Amino acid sequence: MLSYRHSYHAGNHADVIKHLVEVAILLYLKKKDKPFCYHDSHAGAGLYSLNSEQALKTGEFGSGIGRLMQHQPQSAALAAYLELIRELNPNGQLQFYPGSPAIAKMLLRRDDSIQATELHPSDFPLLQAQFLNRRHCRIEQMDAYAGFRAMLPPLSKRGLVLIDPPYELKTEYQDLVKGLQQAYQRFPQAVYAIWYPVIERASIEAVIQAIVDTGIRNQLRIEYSPKADSEGFGMTGSGMLVINPPYTLATEMTEALQELSPLLADGTAQWQVTQLVGE
Repeated sequence: MLSYRHSYHAGNHADVIKHLVEVAILLYLKKKDKPFCYHDSHAGAGLYSLNSEQALKTGEFGSGIGRLMQHQPQSAALAAYLELIRELNPNGQLQFYPGSPAIAKMLLRRDDSIQATELHPSDFPLLQAQFLNRRHCRIEQMDAYAGFRAMLPPLSKRGLVLIDPPYELKTEYQDLVKGLQQAYQRFPQAVYAIWYPVIERASIEAVIQAIVDTGIRNQLRIEYSPKADSEGFGMTGSGMLVINPPYTLATEMTEALQELSPLLADGTAQWQVTQLVGE
């Protein structure tokens, strides 16, 4: 099943949280001179026009990045994230939004490597075209978990693996846990950032508990919901489960979410930064 296309949802509140975490992790990894690898399991098209038919049909970016373009950030993580978005939109008009691989392309250094997999027949060529001239880059039309087996571990032995399934099918929750375990066995040194939607609270709590039960150490949960849980009414929030997080990440995200909370919510938002499993 390949119906999901992120172009309908680019720049929404879930993207803001996901990419805020991604930027913070990549900047931390860049503090060391040694090259690292960025691996994106469900990469999408890479870059999105917010003037496209798909983006305008839902208008989700209006309640996400659209609320932040004129904001003057106080927290360092939010400032770094917004700097990238404004770099893509230099005239101040919100026209483009970067997906996770595009953010990595903007931030990574010459000797850092990028790996990405995407199965959708329409999105893959759009993604591939953005990386044709980049060194140390491998973009494949491949199942995400086959990509783990084919590409991990990278030569650098350090990096970020971002796992961002569409969750179209109920089986994707089980596939995620199994795929994560396989990737971790191959590349235990990596930082893993796993995005999840809050649609049915019981379902997401079950998959998070399943990841905790794997026995993998050092798990940090970062979640933001601009709306109260309300099953049957779509996505009310989202989060990132980060394995081997930078030691600075919990503090950075606490500061960022305190600042973001009133900006993205029409009422009272719920958020948490919680260490689920210790080091």
